[in-house]
Amino acid sequence: MASGPIRAYILARQDAIQLWRKLMGPTRVFRARHIAPDSIRGSFGLTDTRNTTHGSDSAVSASREIAVFFPDFSEQRWYEEEEPQLRCGPVHYCPEGGIHCAAKTEGPGPA
Repeated sequence: MASGPIRAYILARQDAIQLWRKLMGPTRVFRARHIAPDSIRGSFGLTDTRNTTHGSDSAVSASREIAVFFPDFSEQRWYEEEEPQLRCGPVHYCPEGGIHCAAKTEGPGPA
């Protein structure tokens, strides 16, 4: 899956797999260049085995691949504890942890 340095991410969004696969474009670079030239693979892919990006093809594959790259990550804990907080309002990126967090909201000011 990797022939050099990589950056691995967990994408969390409704229909994340389908949306990411559309951004990547077709697996075969020749096809990507003709069908989806503005896709990641259409723009940067070199060959079918060096197509610049990878994305899971199903939720089952995603779970398996997440466990390989992020062995300490618990999907169950994320869905139960973290994901609900991200649906409550603004989100910001926390560079220290490399994750997105619910933005702290200020309470009402002095009366």
